[in-house]
Amino acid sequence: MIEFENVTFSYPDGQTLFKDLSLKFAQGTFSLVKGHSGTGKSSMLKLMNRLEEPQTGEIRFKGKPLQSYAPQVLRTSILYIQQIPIVINGSVKDNLLLPFDFKSNRDSEKPDDNQLVEFMDEFRLKNINLDHNATALSVGQLQRICLIRGLLLSPEVILLDEPTSALDEESCRIVESSVERLFHESGRTVIMVSHKKFEPEKITPVVLELVDGQIREVE
Repeated sequence: MIEFENVTFSYPDGQTLFKDLSLKFAQGTFSLVKGHSGTGKSSMLKLMNRLEEPQTGEIRFKGKPLQSYAPQVLRTSILYIQQIPIVINGSVKDNLLLPFDFKSNRDSEKPDDNQLVEFMDEFRLKNINLDHNATALSVGQLQRICLIRGLLLSPEVILLDEPTSALDEESCRIVESSVERLFHESGRTVIMVSHKKFEPEKITPVVLELVDGQIREVE
């Protein structure tokens, strides 16, 4: 699904995170990427939908170079959900439907209220109304709102960047359970970066560790 071939990436200050990095993420797999802070886990995710660009090497999506896709199309197919949830000052419904206001998604059919409520029920948000002000929600609730918002666009790949790092234990458990159920039921390709211990109940993730600019599978 996604393939890195001899990818080198450095920060503007000259610090090199990856040098000749090669790896593959197979379709329909759940990959859990671990590593110490500063090893480049988040940068690796951003490279996958061109929020960052490598200095050398090539990254391919479904066999084609990332540059062959329009950025809007690529970022709908490969959804990046960052560590801190981003919402606008408006209702939960406004935030869930926000991507459909973008030019690249205006031809897509908007889900109705019943579909939105169904998604929210699945992510244990039954007690929140669509007209509730999103900025009044907890970080854990907002993280789930952002997950739902992305799923409404039917991405093929979901990139999760430390989705539970800012959450308390209970919220962390709910988000992890929602992510696990999402993968188990949809069969989407999920790549999750986390420094927290994650022990899913129904799936067996491919565990990868990023060390010194190279990545290896952990047995």
